Amino acid sequence: MMNDLLVNLRQFISDENIDLLLVNSTNEFLVEYNSLEENSRYALTGFSGSTGDAVVTFDKVYLFVDGRYHIQADLEVDHDIVTVVKLKTGETMFGKMKELFPERSLLGLVARKNSQARVESFEKFFRVKQLDSDPVEQEFVLPEDWIEDIDTSLAGRSFNQKFNKITSKFTSDTALILTNAEDVSYLFNKRDFSKPFASKITAKAIVTKSGAEFFTRRQMPEFENRLKSLTGKIYVDKKSINAYDYSIIKDYAVEMDKNPVQAMRAVKTDEELEHYKEAFKKTDSALSAVRDYIENSDGISEYDISQNLEEEFKRFGAKGLSFKSIVAKDKNSALAHYSKASKDEIIKDGSLILIDCGAYYEGGLATDITRVFVKGQPSALQKKVYTTVLKVFLHAFNYPVEVETCGFDIDALARKIFNENKIDGFVFNHGLGHGIGISVHEYPPNLSNNEIAKVKLEENMCFSIEPGLYNQEHFGVRLENSCYLKDGRINSFVKMNYEKKLIDFNMLTEQEKAWLKDFEVL
Repeated sequence: MMNDLLVNLRQFISDENIDLLLVNSTNEFLVEYNSLEENSRYALTGFSGSTGDAVVTFDKVYLFVDGRYHIQADLEVDHDIVTVVKLKTGETMFGKMKELFPERSLLGLVARKNSQARVESFEKFFRVKQLDSDPVEQEFVLPEDWIEDIDTSLAGRSFNQKFNKITSKFTSDTALILTNAEDVSYLFNKRDFSKPFASKITAKAIVTKSGAEFFTRRQMPEFENRLKSLTGKIYVDKKSINAYDYSIIKDYAVEMDKNPVQAMRAVKTDEELEHYKEAFKKTDSALSAVRDYIENSDGISEYDISQNLEEEFKRFGAKGLSFKSIVAKDKNSALAHYSKASKDEIIKDGSLILIDCGAYYEGGLATDITRVFVKGQPSALQKKVYTTVLKVFLHAFNYPVEVETCGFDIDALARKIFNENKIDGFVFNHGLGHGIGISVHEYPPNLSNNEIAKVKLEENMCFSIEPGLYNQEHFGVRLENSCYLKDGRINSFVKMNYEKKLIDFNMLTEQEKAWLKDFEVL
């Protein structure tokens, strides 16, 4: 079937007289976790990761993936058809494309599935042809929307308070277009828990001085007609508006230096922090119960653990999972985003198990935690890797935050500690952390060695700290706490302790041991 699709795509390339065809993983809302049934890149390559796009030429298919997915991509694609381009930390798809393809090549891309900012970036090197439809589009049934309100006691601000703050300087001819679903969900205090691994409502919005209106996925024709009626100054975020929507209002579009809704939701209210604390207590309890299940059960599989984990989340009140849980034993744990918990992967004595999980509760904010366990007694290598990752976490968590501190700085410290404690064959190949909120991955903030991480951390921002080391011949260890900045220091929502039997205390300094005491009790 993939070969048939590829034949059709190459005919499409010929008919459109283009050199390159970009095949996206996302939909018109530019979401990160797109369902596989509407993921064109998955249909083409068979790679099921949440991010990573493909480029088709007359003779090759290139799949671009970051460090989280290097191993998974190799395992999932047909290498006779697909060339996996493995982006190193700090590298971008656009940068690698400039190396692979001639300047001024004609690149065809689907306007609805690429942001205006991305299109403009491509236009700096390639000629770009925007396509009205996706040649890989798959038929699927749009799910129903089950939209509900979030109480102000959990959100901290009402819709009116948010609306008035955002529009305080608007004039009668000003409009703001919101096409990021998390922005829309945040502004209107709405959530939809009916869809897997999400709490956001799938909608776009138009905000003017006189009011605000959102349009669900079934109302996109009305949204487009409303866009066509707008004049005056129309403020847009080119990073989140797709190129098709932008083309409708481009004559009036004004690019925002800073998206006011994104900036507001990045800095959580005290009420949101309090809700998060309660949500993480439940998350800690669910994962702690799963740890007991692993310790006290024989002959169980990755799949059994994942099912038990989902049951425990429900028992502690979760309305849904915030992403597909990762339950990975031994070599599978080296795949940073392994998500195919197998019935055939049986936990044995000495098995190392990595669990990365999270859930949504009534406030609709995503929790996120990663812990690593071992059945029975660990090996010396397991202890060494685990303790090294723990050491890096402790230093990052206790980073002396100042007014100008940004995620880039904390990531740099983590890499420094890793470099000083190298373990042959094990690599740290992803960013140190990401923002959390309505989505499990939000921006700002960001903790990595990318330019986007050079945004200073602010009070009440929430983010993960998740150092890791991976070796595909052995295993991977990642230890993740979701945190928040308060009173000038980093605090942890996660209170779950670390595995004492996996810690080599001789590798820790006295300072590191003192820091660890904060996590000795659940």
